[in-house]
Amino acid sequence: MKVYTSSAMDLGNSSILNQSFPDPSFLLSDRVCMKTLHLKSTLSALSLYDYQVNAEIMGREVAETFNANPLLPGVILLGEGELLGMISRGRFFEQLSRPYGLELFFKRQIHVLYRFTQIEYLRFKSSVTIVAAVQGVLSRSPDLLYEPIVVEIAPGTYRLLDVHQLLLAHAHIHELATELLQKLYQQLEVANEELHRQATLDGLTQVANRRMFDRYLSQQWERLTQEKKPLSLVLCDIDFFKDYNDTYGHQAGDLCLQQVAQVLKECGSRREDLVARYGGEEFAVILPNTFTDGAIAVASRIRKALATLQIPHRNSKVCDRITLSIGIATVIPTKHDGLEHLIAASDQALYRAKQGGRDCSICHGS
Repeated sequence: MKVYTSSAMDLGNSSILNQSFPDPSFLLSDRVCMKTLHLKSTLSALSLYDYQVNAEIMGREVAETFNANPLLPGVILLGEGELLGMISRGRFFEQLSRPYGLELFFKRQIHVLYRFTQIEYLRFKSSVTIVAAVQGVLSRSPDLLYEPIVVEIAPGTYRLLDVHQLLLAHAHIHELATELLQKLYQQLEVANEELHRQATLDGLTQVANRRMFDRYLSQQWERLTQEKKPLSLVLCDIDFFKDYNDTYGHQAGDLCLQQVAQVLKECGSRREDLVARYGGEEFAVILPNTFTDGAIAVASRIRKALATLQIPHRNSKVCDRITLSIGIATVIPTKHDGLEHLIAASDQALYRAKQGGRDCSICHGS
């Protein structure tokens, strides 16, 4: 058994309370690096005080050791190799400061003092996590809150842990947990944004998909019904796209769809405009707060912008490049109408554009 004592001081009176000679050798580790702590850190990661004595040691020797090591939180008592208990530094000096304390405890074996100060103490294995240990500490009554903890390093080997140090470590772990939660929330937000993007965008063209088209058109219909403002819908169909795929292949067809989608996005450039892939080679542009003249202007810009790309289509029956047939419809939504009427009107205008020779824009009702 390793017993720490000191006999270099003359302690004939209460001057023991005023002397201090720190000795860091009582620490298993004299410094805790908070950066190394993590959520599952155990008590073994903390600074532990190595001061266990035979219960027959004199109180004077314990007092000398406490005085020489002001940071030492207590003393562990052993008897025949077994753990008998623990006396905290505070309770030790509290007893010595009482009437006849020096006579009763200073000159007697430490187990005599222990019978007077015996209280419930916490004992944990060194493998217990810091978080679990703090939960145990906080479950004690307030007067026992700062009593040192006995940590079992190995069978028959015990160390002391200062509760203040434990709480500091727990506070650091709490900060780590908070930072981790913030990072997880950020990652969750990014993941949710990606899921939302995947759920609302067409994977090939990166414009809104049909689900998003339906949702946004419904939202704008309800809003503009209240505001009594116009809503326009432009439906676009790539002329003879099946022939294009058969001629140039599906990879070229996919590239063509992407180019057309980009043209639509640039022409329907207001923040409230929405470009969507409506079907295979069909696209739609929702234009809130837009009258017929504005929708016609957008359609004209689309056709002109696409023409500048000069995407070749040698088997088209209307032109040697990619062209669009466009149907336009505009309404002022009311509670008595449904948005299906707007879609049907745009579709009818698109049908007329195809029947009229394609590569043109037709406005419903014109």
